[in-house]
Amino acid sequence: MEHETSQHKMIRETTQQFVEAEINPHVEEWEREGLYPAHEIFKKLGDLDLLGICKPEEYGGLGADFSYHAAFLEGLGACHAGGVAMSIKVQTDMATPALAKHGSDKLRRQFLAPSIAGDLVSCIGVSETGAGSDVASIRTRAVKDGDDYVVNGGKMWITNGYQADWICLLCITEDEKNPHRNKSLICVPLKEDGKRTKGVVIERKLRKLGMHCSDTVEILFQDVRVPQWHRIGEPGQGFVYQMEQFQDERLCSVIDLPVVLRRTIQDTIEYTRERVAFGRPLLDNQVVHFRLAELTTEIEALDALVARAVRLRASGEDVTMLASMAKLKGGRLLRRVNDECLQFWGGMGYMEEAPMPRRYRDGRLLSIGGGADEIMLGIICKRMGILPGRR
Repeated sequence: MEHETSQHKMIRETTQQFVEAEINPHVEEWEREGLYPAHEIFKKLGDLDLLGICKPEEYGGLGADFSYHAAFLEGLGACHAGGVAMSIKVQTDMATPALAKHGSDKLRRQFLAPSIAGDLVSCIGVSETGAGSDVASIRTRAVKDGDDYVVNGGKMWITNGYQADWICLLCITEDEKNPHRNKSLICVPLKEDGKRTKGVVIERKLRKLGMHCSDTVEILFQDVRVPQWHRIGEPGQGFVYQMEQFQDERLCSVIDLPVVLRRTIQDTIEYTRERVAFGRPLLDNQVVHFRLAELTTEIEALDALVARAVRLRASGEDVTMLASMAKLKGGRLLRRVNDECLQFWGGMGYMEEAPMPRRYRDGRLLSIGGGADEIMLGIICKRMGILPGRR
């Protein structure tokens, strides 16, 4: 990281030590169970002041600039399970940014402060069965009734949803026909006094290709009553707020990626150095060591792009285009590194006792979640002024 201070280093090392002590020893068990103890892990992270590094101090955050949060995310790169790291990012970078920036004081004390402390687990509710990357097409609706909203609809692919205490829900609240101006973000409790909120139904836990230790569910809302003061910011501004959240989510999804990719390269070097075939180590074959050199060069290029985006984000600049580029490049490079390194592991690379199968499965999500590659390309083209029909 450019202009790194001792505080950046301390945050990164503290996170790495936490991961090595509290997460990695349990990953195999959590992967088999399809669940990890989010409340326990989040509380320990909260006690270390790691869940609100750039959130306001009055709600328990550190009030630091974004570069310090980036150091935390780099530390998460030590995780041996993508599902745990992703779950933590849902809390810090997907469900809470809009609340921290636009929520009322009362709302932030109700939901943000305990989330920063690790007392509550959160999730984000945007995608639906008929609206994934096409956010404007969501159909979940909240209708005013007295001082409440009454919420009906459903959300799909909700990470943390099985364990979460509340959801940052994007839903239609206004009669406005413009789909970009008729939605709001609402903090909806999924549990009250330890019990499932009336009308909230966890329809099913979802089985996934990867990220096995993170819980992912489909949630239905059947006449769920929520006080109107649970709305984040102004009515009808939810789409705008969510687009702002996406900027953070997309950048944060790749900050730890160079760390993860370097570990895969190093593990592959060590394996191919020890694995002898036809009388010599696999690593001695030019096709192997040249390809590893090429991939390492690509990782350094990604790292430079991410570092630039982090620096500009920390200074308050709009990094929508750079974040989209970093996510696009990161997702595609992650697929290439995992696929090509697995090939060099040969038959062992196909075995669950090796690290490559999990990395191969977990890594595939980055090019889909939080906006697919094609959405990133559309954003980049829009910023370049080269979308078809726009001259």
